[in-house]
Amino acid sequence: MLIYKAMYKFLVEGVHAEVLDFPGVITFSNNLCEARQLLGNALVDMAETNLMQGESLPPPDPSCTDPEADLEEPIYLLLTGTPQIRVVPKESIYHEAA
Repeated sequence: MLIYKAMYKFLVEGVHAEVLDFPGVITFSNNLCEARQLLGNALVDMAETNLMQGESLPPPDPSCTDPEADLEEPIYLLLTGTPQIRVVPKESIYHEAA
């Protein structure tokens, strides 16, 4: 598990959210609850993209801060391992070939 720092800025139009120590992880929403959810999804998407391209993940930097942020809090990136194997029943292979 990696712990990055999320920031939220409340604007008239909605909530700007970004991960301060993971460049490119930014989103915008109508409210804080949705902004948190979207930011979590954006963090996972960016981490997966980095890894698929053979790039490392930026190291978390707890000292990151944004003086214009209305709220800063930790955001957790959980990585899981899984084989990229898809088990297909024999019957569906024959059915697809027909």
